[in-house]
Amino acid sequence: MMTAARGEIVTKTIEYKQGDTTLEGFVAYDNSIKTARPGVLIVHQWKGLGDYEKMRARMLAEMGYVAFACDIYGKGIRPASMQEAGAQAGKYKNDRALLRKRVQAGLETLLKQEGVDRKRVAAIGYCFGGTTALELGRSGADIQGVVSFHGGLSTPTPEDAKNIKAKILACHGADDPNVPPPEVAAFEKEMRDAKVDWQLIAYGNAVHAFTDKSAGNDNSKGAAYNEEADRRSWHAMKDFFAEIFK
Repeated sequence: MMTAARGEIVTKTIEYKQGDTTLEGFVAYDNSIKTARPGVLIVHQWKGLGDYEKMRARMLAEMGYVAFACDIYGKGIRPASMQEAGAQAGKYKNDRALLRKRVQAGLETLLKQEGVDRKRVAAIGYCFGGTTALELGRSGADIQGVVSFHGGLSTPTPEDAKNIKAKILACHGADDPNVPPPEVAAFEKEMRDAKVDWQLIAYGNAVHAFTDKSAGNDNSKGAAYNEEADRRSWHAMKDFFAEIFK
């Protein structure tokens, strides 16, 4: 399936594998650009790859990148409820080796896409995807940057931060109950101890899922959209990319 949308933005669904598991990702790029350009891997939130990540892929394609939204869960596994999403996300959070294999498969698929400059690659992720993008960094992946948007910052293997080759940007909701201050402090220590080039931006009045309009606007629920934090974090990512891809 291939469709041209908004002029020159081409999107297509791509099947790929990790071991025996079939995965289904989504690529977007501007086909009017003929030179090699940076590639951006996008990792989905806990309900799996959906319209939200595809929207972000198109936005990145419009900025001139080749964007690939990968699939951690597997083709057709798209949780419909919070309970199902929690079970799926928990499966991978409790098996970081498998999580890293799944995201590495996504990275390898991005690198195979036509037009990707393999020396200029970043991974971004939302919520569960932010955790996953950071794990890709901790695995020692040869990428230039990682951006986590309201992702979990903890890891069972903080010593793996010594493997990080990428620069790190964590965009965090200052009032996120899912990522409390002790977790933030542990992440900061992890980054410092490993001498990583890292940034953490905490957005005031923002909770979990602050970039996702479908999260509603009630901060008391712990997850809510915040227009200012959404805009500011996207701009921070743009500035970060301008630096790492120069």
